[in-house]
Amino acid sequence: MMNKIPSGKNGRARNNKPLLVTATLLILLAACAGPAPAPVAKPQVPASAEPEPQQDVQQRVREPARQQSAGVQVYPLQNVAVKSLLQDATRAEAAGNYDSAAVALERAMRIQPSDPEILQAMAEIQLHKKDYEQALNFAIRSYDSGSRVGEICARNWHTISVARERLGDAMGSVQASQRAGQCMNSKPPGY
Repeated sequence: MMNKIPSGKNGRARNNKPLLVTATLLILLAACAGPAPAPVAKPQVPASAEPEPQQDVQQRVREPARQQSAGVQVYPLQNVAVKSLLQDATRAEAAGNYDSAAVALERAMRIQPSDPEILQAMAEIQLHKKDYEQALNFAIRSYDSGSRVGEICARNWHTISVARERLGDAMGSVQASQRAGQCMNSKPPGY
């Protein structure tokens, strides 16, 4: 016995193509609906491999700059409100509240946008927050708008060195560290 092909009104064979396409799509979708792949874990960096940002700021930026600061120091004049905001940022940083410190510094920058001390403080906060691109940008802006001598200049270059190192630019880090030593001018004899 032969199977008859179902026919439409006028005796022609019905087109089963849409049914075949739909069935194929359902099979493909079912194949894709398997279990999701396991998430890829980020490789763990040993704790000893990367110092904490707190150590970077204190030991690699501020301390070396203080030790090298025997020479001429140049600081910009500051608005009273800016001084108060810098003190607020310093207190927040000491408490480990880097977001509050950044907010205080942003407010200070609205008052004095190119103050090198504010920009450098913000660069150091960004090091704490591990935002090395921003730390680099703020330190460069601070250097560009500030004096080419003194402690702030040295802090700029030490910050640039740490940020470049963390961003994988070892040569740039070494060069920036060397530039930090050029920020210091000795006191004239007799002073």
